[in-house]
Amino acid sequence: MPEYVIDVDILLTQVRAALKRGDLSSAVGLLEALRPADQAGVFDDLLPEEQDRLIPHLKPEDSADILEELEEEDAAEVAERLKADNLATILDHMEPDEAADLLGDIKPEIANQALEAMAESEEVRPLLIHKDETAGGLMTTADITLRREMTAEQAISYLRKLSPESESIYYLFVVDDQDKLVGVVNLRDLVVAPRKAKIKKVMNPEVVSIQANADQEEAALIMKRYDLLALPVIDKSNHLLGVITYDDSFDILEEEATEDIYRLGGVVEETSLDVPFLQAVRSRLPWLVINLFMALISAAVLSGFEDTIAQMAALAAFFPIVAGVSGSSGTQTLTVTVRSLATGELEPKDALKVIPRSLSLGAVNGITIGALIALIAYLWKGIPELGLVAGIATMLNMLVTSLAGVLVPFLMNKLKFDPALASPILVTTLSDSLGYLVYLGLASTALVWFI
Repeated sequence: MPEYVIDVDILLTQVRAALKRGDLSSAVGLLEALRPADQAGVFDDLLPEEQDRLIPHLKPEDSADILEELEEEDAAEVAERLKADNLATILDHMEPDEAADLLGDIKPEIANQALEAMAESEEVRPLLIHKDETAGGLMTTADITLRREMTAEQAISYLRKLSPESESIYYLFVVDDQDKLVGVVNLRDLVVAPRKAKIKKVMNPEVVSIQANADQEEAALIMKRYDLLALPVIDKSNHLLGVITYDDSFDILEEEATEDIYRLGGVVEETSLDVPFLQAVRSRLPWLVINLFMALISAAVLSGFEDTIAQMAALAAFFPIVAGVSGSSGTQTLTVTVRSLATGELEPKDALKVIPRSLSLGAVNGITIGALIALIAYLWKGIPELGLVAGIATMLNMLVTSLAGVLVPFLMNKLKFDPALASPILVTTLSDSLGYLVYLGLASTALVWFI
């Protein structure tokens, strides 16, 4: 099977050349021949004025695919430059949830004009009442539902007539006369069922669902846990409101993972190269200031042992080793713990189960690294006692920071703080200050050996 590889740079050059010579049909033809992801890749690299010349001449379905594939901010910028009727036509060709998301990202006055001009706005309007970060904000309309009294033959005929291209057709949800969710039918089970079999005999009444006001990350984790391709969204009275599809849940897990990575680095919001400079500063600077004041704790510990350091300057050589290695140990544990909390593999009640393992790993790693540091100190400085103090301090600090790497994120989670955002600073401060305290405390006690 030949590989499908598109050189975006070459296509971009060709599209721009066609636009420059006024050959819009060639530019459109080049773009429409591509797959949606590649269309978006080329389109995104065009200048705004080039995009504005091109998009009115594209087929509405291609324009819809492009806006769905673009990043939210980029899609919103393109949409706000379109005329209301052109935008409405494109929105009618988008998936309802994607259209609702785009309308929520653009200026309200533009969104209202486009919504009024849409031919199929009734599918989008119910989705706009839910907040973006909720399951309701993530769902699309449940355009295919079955009734319990239908036969398998009637249901299949209904599907053929209604919407065979629906992205959620692999699961068919069953509702009663009040549109309350009562079951789910797998498409395969429907196909192999006897023609006259009632849906109520074929369906599974045990349906995994989620309420519309639940967090979108919870919805994605449920779908991951139960390997679902679609998740029904209900209200408090169990009315079926919509469906979350697997591709949307995947996007949410990717977003949450990216967010956690940024927050582990002390960055609240994503700060890519195209984010305004001042916004990037506002995102990073506050946490650097907090880090500065936390670092003063370590400085205060050091200042308390100035006499000890003055009597033996060799002690200073091992400050970064004791604190750095211990900090790495704490960061390893912290990363695993935060990730497990974020994916739902660990819950607050699991803290006591994780602690023994973390302590065991900290002890083994601490003894090994502590012994190596003791040997290095002896070979480097020729003072066995210094090596012993540095090794013991590192071992004890690694043990404590391994424990902190578990307890701190669990505590932050319990206190309703984001573990990924708050934990790194606390664990780093604990690693540095405790490392200096243990190291210099032991050195002060054993100073008589050195002099």
